[in-house]
Amino acid sequence: MKLLNNNDKHPHLERLLERSKNIDLDGESRILILSDLHMGNGGRRDEFRHNAALVDAVMSKYYLPEKYSLILNGDIEELFKFPLDDIVAQWRHIYQLFLRFNETGFFLRTIGNHDASLQDEKDYLLAPFLLESLKLSYRQENILVFHGHQASVFLWETYPVVSRSIVWFLRYVAKPFGIRNFSIAYNSRRRFAIEKSIYDFSNNAKIVSVIGHTHRPLFESLSKVDYLNYRIEELCRAFPAAQKQEREIIQDKISTLKEELAACYEQGKKIGLRSGVYNNLTIPSVFNSGCAIGKRGITALEIDHEKIRLVYWYNGKQSRKFLSDRDSRPIRLDGTSYYRIVLNEDHLDYVFSRLHLLA
Repeated sequence: MKLLNNNDKHPHLERLLERSKNIDLDGESRILILSDLHMGNGGRRDEFRHNAALVDAVMSKYYLPEKYSLILNGDIEELFKFPLDDIVAQWRHIYQLFLRFNETGFFLRTIGNHDASLQDEKDYLLAPFLLESLKLSYRQENILVFHGHQASVFLWETYPVVSRSIVWFLRYVAKPFGIRNFSIAYNSRRRFAIEKSIYDFSNNAKIVSVIGHTHRPLFESLSKVDYLNYRIEELCRAFPAAQKQEREIIQDKISTLKEELAACYEQGKKIGLRSGVYNNLTIPSVFNSGCAIGKRGITALEIDHEKIRLVYWYNGKQSRKFLSDRDSRPIRLDGTSYYRIVLNEDHLDYVFSRLHLLA
């Protein structure tokens, strides 16, 4: 009898790893990774509309001048609810911004479950840059970038039938009757299952996976709640050996983190918050850029000179003060009311060392 290895459970993900376009990273590489813009027609049902000016500003005033490349990681258009022609007509200036990243580096985009039909659109503006996945090679290590829906056998194997049904429901039933869109992002059980499947695959393959799809930012396989708990524990362990002045600083930090953790749990009661820790020893194999349709701002991943970081952009006039888990301070984008804050950051060497030691 043939024995199955762990990757036999994830044939679609194994295929992505084998067939992905490869891009080499070096010490000068700078890449912005965004996902889940869900661009619509500019109307009230267009979830991208709320943060469109923010996305425009951070790309044109920060990432392009800083010479970043751009990877859009799926669900860029919301084709379940809107025709492609309407989306392109509304956001043509955003598409032009995407293309400008070829001037400073490269621009590529992957498909998601909400925009997978783009594979059949030969006249699509971004067709030359459309991929199912791509692989970033860092020294002898691999970072696999894909949307994430491929981890669901149901979504993958039934997509043509299911997508047509969803489009029909959303356009002709949900829209007239005002029914809220349903999505994997709003279902904590499915979200956890998708992340767990990708986590298992990544650990077995000893690679880092960068995904979107679930709309939940993850850094080193940790959700925000997990990381806040981790930081509080870390500070508690440092407290006994600290001097008096250091102890006061630690106490203040713990108080701040506790407030942020309490706020997360309060929100979790409404959104079905679920932990991202899948075993007792978390392995840093899964990163998620979150989404660009957050109520208070957008999250993104940056790869910058051999470091990877999770960042948050927000409008200082509308959002509450945002606390960073790494004690970073918000930095204002010149000439705007927008702010950038680093939520978490580590060197890629550390990420892969921990991955190999623990996986």
